[in-house]
Amino acid sequence: MKSLVPSNIRPPFARYAHGVEIPAGWRIVQTSGQLGITAEDDIPEDAFDQAVICFENIRAILKEAGMTPGDVAHISAYVTDRAHMAGYMQARDQFKADVERLPSSTLLIVSGFTRPEFKVEVEVLAAAP
Repeated sequence: MKSLVPSNIRPPFARYAHGVEIPAGWRIVQTSGQLGITAEDDIPEDAFDQAVICFENIRAILKEAGMTPGDVAHISAYVTDRAHMAGYMQARDQFKADVERLPSSTLLIVSGFTRPEFKVEVEVLAAAP
């Protein structure tokens, strides 16, 4: 994959690329949105802790496909309040800490999820040869 960061537009606001090119013939994995809930049905109060769970779940899904966080082409994330953006971004940056090529990224503020205690939802698009 190739990160696309044209020099004639404003640089990204954080650690992401404006676009990612996926080569022809690569396998693609699209995850469902992952919520901050553990296998034991625990939901932390804090947005950061919920986002960490989202990314742990994504890591497990990628592993099932023989992929790693380095194979993520795009991250889409949703938070229920601007106050949750920093916690989400901290968890996202931890997920990508060892990743050399940065994915593209979208972050939206939404009115809510299926249960009011959820603050963060994350999905990814990944690709590998």
